[in-house]
Parts: sequence; structure tokens; C-alpha cells
Amino acid sequence: MFIQTEATPNPATIKFLPGQDVLKSGTAEFKASEEAGVSPLAQRLFALQGVGQVFFTTDYVSVSKDDDTDWSMLKPMVLAALMEHFSTQQPVVLDSFYEDKPEDAEEDEVSAQIRELIDTRVRPMVAMDGGDIEFESFEDGIVMLRMRGACAGCPSSTATLKSGIENMLKHFIPEVEEVRPVEGY
Repeated sequence: MFIQTEATPNPATIKFLPGQDVLKSGTAEFKASEEAGVSPLAQRLFALQGVGQVFFTTDYVSVSKDDDTDWSMLKPMVLAALMEHFSTQQPVVLDSFYEDKPEDAEEDEVSAQIRELIDTRVRPMVAMDGGDIEFESFEDGIVMLRMRGACAGCPSSTATLKSGIENMLKHFIPEVEEVRPVEGY
């Protein structure tokens, strides 16, 4: 098995591409080992000293390191853990991860337009950098977005929100006045 790696704009995060499906659908983010109960792979990664956050999509894993950890030490350990996990064909997440997902509430037309633009134009670009961005809410002209994976805590995420996403949304949807990140990622 050969796992490719890619740097991300966030120096604390590396994107790992195992060349096979990671999740059946959606994304999963684990910010601490205590949250990883539903994921045998996340548990394995958090067992490595220096892993600060784990993020899965359908085709990659991004791992963020703690500030006091060096990638030269952690990256080989992450690669070994990923290879062992995928070669033994263990599940990335338990079946319960896919169960009991709440249905999206009915949303207004502007929110639906924002969600569509985020999903079709922004998320694919952000995914290339090892992260994800999700529409959280729209109220009083303010769009709230949740930054995940490599985007959470990335030095360039504020510029991406303001210069890129906010300008695009304002262009297509006149009701949008501002874009803000959800605090606490």
C-alpha cells in the first residue's frame, strides 16, 4: 500500500491520501481522543503522541499536530498507523456513525442559495487543501461558516473567508453583508 501526502496551507496539518475510500459519505472531525469513540482509525491516530486533530472525508485523512510536535517525527508514525489500519481492513468509523443523522430543517431560500454555493464552489476548493467548510446559518445579513480539518486554525482561513468566500457570496446573493467563522471551530 502506498499513501501519498500533501502539504496544506496550514503548517500544522498534512493531508494523507490512501488511494482507497476512507468514508462512505460525508466528513468526520475529531478534535480530541475523547471524541473518537465512533472511529477505530481516529483512536489509533490519537494514540500517537503529538496528534491534535483528525479529519476524514471520502478520499483522504488530514491530521493536525500539536504545536510542540515536529512533523519529521510524527509523519512516519501516522503513515505506519494508516497503512496498518487500511491493510487489515478495519472500519474507519463504526456503522453507528452513519445512523441517526438529523434531517436538515426546512431552510429559507437565501440560506438554500448560500448552502448551494458553498457546496458547489467553495467546498471542493477547500477540500484540495485538506479541509472543509460548512454552512451553519444566515441571519441579519451574516453568514456563519464552520471551518473544519486543515481550515480550522489555518493562518490563511480569515483571508479566505473575507477575500474569497464573502466577496463571492455578496456577488451572487445581495442579502449577504458579512461572513464570519463559527467560534471554537
